[in-house]
Order: sequence, then structure tokens, then C-alpha cells
Amino acid sequence: MKTRIVLAFVLLFLSVSLAHAQTTPVAKAPSGPDPFAGSFFAPELVIQNQVAIGLSDDQKAYLRNEIRQAQSKFTDLQWKLQDEVEKMVALVKLPHPDEQKVLAQLENVLSAEHEIKKQQVTLMVRIKDKLTPEQQAKLDDLRGR
Repeated sequence: MKTRIVLAFVLLFLSVSLAHAQTTPVAKAPSGPDPFAGSFFAPELVIQNQVAIGLSDDQKAYLRNEIRQAQSKFTDLQWKLQDEVEKMVALVKLPHPDEQKVLAQLENVLSAEHEIKKQQVTLMVRIKDKLTPEQQAKLDDLRGR
């Protein structure tokens, strides 16, 4: 019975996490208020408002490069995550899943998710770090509308 509860939780967690990872390159808290809300600027917000915030050519080149590198990493990491999830699904579909193997595979899934989140935060920090305080204030205003 305990194994079934753990497996049900794992499947629910994985389906929510995988759906979230596939729909957005920037992670948000799975439930409740986002503790980082207002602290970072989504790449899309910066790109869509580059003229309004007065991005310099140097800033544009830097951000373009950082976003391009991050997208490449995200693609690789999403492939890895999907592979690990498929392995997990195969294990839990067995008539009698081996708890130790399932938990070991869960560690692989969580590790892949951790790496995605780490890369997402890295990108967000780099974006914010490259913006002047005035540009950040303008983006805050634009985001509030």
C-alpha cells in the first residue's frame, strides 16, 4: 500500500513537472505565490520592450548570446528529463515495481529537474545583472500594466 501511495505521488509530480517544463522555459513555483515574483525579468519581457527600456547594442548582444546559450542547454536538459521520466514510467508500470529502483530513478528525474531550474535562475540573474537600475524600474512599470 505504501508503495502505491508513493508511486501515485511520483506520477502526479512527474506529470505536473513535465507538463510545466515543456510549456515554459522559465520555471514558476508549482503552487502558491511565486517567491521570486517581481525579482527577475523574463527574457520575453526584455526582448519585447528593448526599445522602451533603451537597451544598448552591447546589452542586446550580451543578452542575445546568453539567451541563445540557455535555450540550447534547456533543449538538452529537456531531452534528458524526458528520457529519465520515460525510464521512471517504465519502472512504475511493472506489476510489482522494485521500490529501490523506482526511488533511484526518481533521483535521476529530480536531478534533471534541478539542473533545469539552476540554468533558469542562472539566466535570470544574468539578465537582471546586465540591466541598469533605470531599465529594471521601467520593466517593473511595464510588467505592472
